[in-house]
Amino acid sequence: MTKNIDTVFNPQSVAVLGATRTKGTVPHDILQNILDGGFQGVVYPVSPRSPSINGVKAYKYILEIEDPVDLAILVFPSSVCHLALEQCGEKGVKACIIISAGFREVGPAGVEREKNIKEIAAKYGISLIGPNCLGAINTDPSVSLNASFARKMPQAGSIAFLSQSGALCTAVLDYARGKNIGFSKFVSFGNKSDISEIDLIYYLGKDEATKVILIYLEEITDGQKLLEAAQTVIKETGKPILAIKSGRTSAGASAAASHTGSLAGSDEVCDAIFRQAGIKRCHTIEEMFNIATALAYQPRPLTNRVAIVTNAGGPGVMATDACIDHGLELASFSEETTEIFRRKLPKTANIYNPVDVIGDARSDRYNAALAGVLSDPNVAGAMVILTPQSMTDIDEIAREIVRTSAANPGKPVYTSFMGETDVASGINILQSNHIPHYILPESMAAAMAASYNFEQALKIKRLPVEPAKDVDKKKAQKLLKAAADAGHKHLPEVEATQVLAAYGLPVLPSFVATTAAEAAKFANQVGFPVAMKIYSPDVVHKFDVGGVILDVADADSAGKAFEQIVASVKKAQPKAEITGVNIQKMAPHGREVILGLKRDPIFGPVVMFGLGGTFVEVFKDVSFRAAPLDSYAVGAMIREIKSFPILAGARGRTACDLAAIEDCIKRLAQLAVDCPEIIELDMNPVIVQPEGEGAVVADARIML
Repeated sequence: MTKNIDTVFNPQSVAVLGATRTKGTVPHDILQNILDGGFQGVVYPVSPRSPSINGVKAYKYILEIEDPVDLAILVFPSSVCHLALEQCGEKGVKACIIISAGFREVGPAGVEREKNIKEIAAKYGISLIGPNCLGAINTDPSVSLNASFARKMPQAGSIAFLSQSGALCTAVLDYARGKNIGFSKFVSFGNKSDISEIDLIYYLGKDEATKVILIYLEEITDGQKLLEAAQTVIKETGKPILAIKSGRTSAGASAAASHTGSLAGSDEVCDAIFRQAGIKRCHTIEEMFNIATALAYQPRPLTNRVAIVTNAGGPGVMATDACIDHGLELASFSEETTEIFRRKLPKTANIYNPVDVIGDARSDRYNAALAGVLSDPNVAGAMVILTPQSMTDIDEIAREIVRTSAANPGKPVYTSFMGETDVASGINILQSNHIPHYILPESMAAAMAASYNFEQALKIKRLPVEPAKDVDKKKAQKLLKAAADAGHKHLPEVEATQVLAAYGLPVLPSFVATTAAEAAKFANQVGFPVAMKIYSPDVVHKFDVGGVILDVADADSAGKAFEQIVASVKKAQPKAEITGVNIQKMAPHGREVILGLKRDPIFGPVVMFGLGGTFVEVFKDVSFRAAPLDSYAVGAMIREIKSFPILAGARGRTACDLAAIEDCIKRLAQLAVDCPEIIELDMNPVIVQPEGEGAVVADARIML
C-alpha cells in the first residue's frame, strides 16, 4: 500500500478527534497549536460533549462533518481509538496521527489494541503516524501545521527531525529554539505501527524544503530496509542523514557460540551498518546539531585544508590539535596571503596558520584575517575563535564574520565564541545568520571534518554486487540440510569445509581417521607436517578441550597424536560423540586473519573481518558489514581495522595478498545470503600469503 505521508504534512483539512475545552491537556493543546500556528487549511474539532471549542464549531462525530477531511488526529483514550479510526475510514480519511498512548508499549492488552488499529487502517487504506507519539509539524508557510502538543511552533528551516521518542522531541525543540535552529519537518512516529523512519527517509529525500535528515531511534525493526533507504536517498539526493540510536550497551545479550557471535554485539553491528549506509551516527543531541547546522547552513569543504583565525594562542592550539585528530590539515597560505597579513596585522600577530590576530583585536583585524584566508586558493574553509577581552567588540566582530562569509559563499565559515554571558549577543547574531557556532573549538573541528567526510563519500562510485559464478549452491544447501535433519546445532569441521569449498573458498585437503593406524596412513597421504583436530558434532572450541595438535611431523607421531586427542576430548567432554580425527595438511606460514558471519535479528547476514588467531576476542580488532557486499564495502572493511598496516606491509614487512582476502569476503557474503540456515560461521584462522600467493582456510565452524 502506498503511504499517504504527504497528507500528514500537507493536508487541506484537519480534524482533531477527542478535542476538549480543558486547557493544559493534550487534546486541547493540539487543537490550540493548530490554530495558533497559523494553519492554512480548515480545522474541525470533534468532541462528543462540546458544541464548540475555542470559538470553533465542534462535531460530535467525524462523520457529521460535511466536507472532506484529509488528516485526522486521534487523542481519544486507547480503548476507543479503534472506534474513532473506523469512523475515519468510513469518512474517507487517508492519514491519521494517533497521539494516544496505551498500545504495545504497555504490554499484551496494548499489543492487541495496536493490532486492531493496524487492521482497520489496512482495511480503509489509512496511513498512520504513531500511536504513542507527539505528532507532526510542517513549518512551510503555505501550510504552517503544528499538529503536536509541543509548546511552540519552531521556526522554519532546512533540517528535518524524526524521533521515536515524543518526550525527546519537546526537549529538542526547546534546544533548537535557543540556538535559532529551524526545521522543515518535525515528526514523532512513536510505535511506528505503520509509517516508520524508513518511509519518512524516502519522503524527506524528495522534500525540497529539507537539506539534512536527523533521526532518533530506540529500536530498528528492519535493518536491511533502513540500510537500503539511507543508501538510496544519500546517493540520489546528496542529503546527509544523522542518527542517534539509543541502547548502546549489550546488557542482556545471549552468549554466542562463535568468535563472530561474541564479537558482533548489537551496537558494534549498528555502528558498522550505519557507516555502510552512509549514516553519520551521533552519540548526543549536541553532537548531532553541531554537525547538522554545519551541513544545512554552510557549503561543504572541498578539501581537508582549513584555516584557523583566533585572538588567543591557547584555543588556536587546541583547535589545531582537534583538526589533526579528525583528519583535517592546516592549509599553507600563498605568498599573496601572507603579504596581506604583514600589511594589515600587527607585527606581533602570527601570520601563518593558525592566524593569531592578538588579544586586543577588534573587528577590523578579524575582517582582514578572515577575508584573507577565505580568498586563499589553498584554504577550503575557515574556523574563527574569539575569547572576550575588555576591548573586544564582540557584536561587531560577529556582524563582520556574517558579512565576510556572505562575500565568500563557496567556503564554509564556523565560529567558536568562547564563554557564555559576555559573548551571548554575538553568538545570537551568528546563529540568526546561519553561521554555525560551537562552544568549544574541538566541536567545531569535528563538525568541519564530518562535513568534509560526507562530501568525499558522495564522490565514491559504487559498483553493483557481482556474485561469483563458480559456486555450487545446491551442494552447500544439501550438506546444511543433512546436518539440520540430523539435529546438529553445528557442522563438524569436515562438513563445514565442504560447504566452504562449494563456494570456492580456499580450504586445505583433509581426511578423517577413526583409528590411530588410519591417522598414520592419512597423514602420509596428505604430507607432513599435518594438523590433527577432533571431529565431533558436540565440540565447538576444539583448542579448549585439547582437541588440536599442530605440526605433527611423522606417521608414528600421528598415531600417538590421535590417541592423545581422543583421550583429552573424552576427559573434557565425556558425553561428546567422537566421529574421528581430521587429518589436514598444515597451512603455510603467513598472516592470520578471521572471517565470519552472524545472522543478526535486525540487520540480517552480517560479515566480520579482522586479525585472527586465538586472541581475536581479546584485541577485538574487527569490522562488520551487512551482506550482500560490493567491492567498495569489502575494501573498506579490510582497511578499517587498526592492524591493516600490518597486512599492507608496514615497516618493511611483506604485504599480504589483499586481493585474496577480498575474494574470500565476497564469497562468504554470497554464502551468507544464499544459505539462511547458517546463523554463525567462523573461518579462523585464514592464513594469508604474500601478495599474489593467495590464502587458505586453516579452521572453520558453522552454527545452524
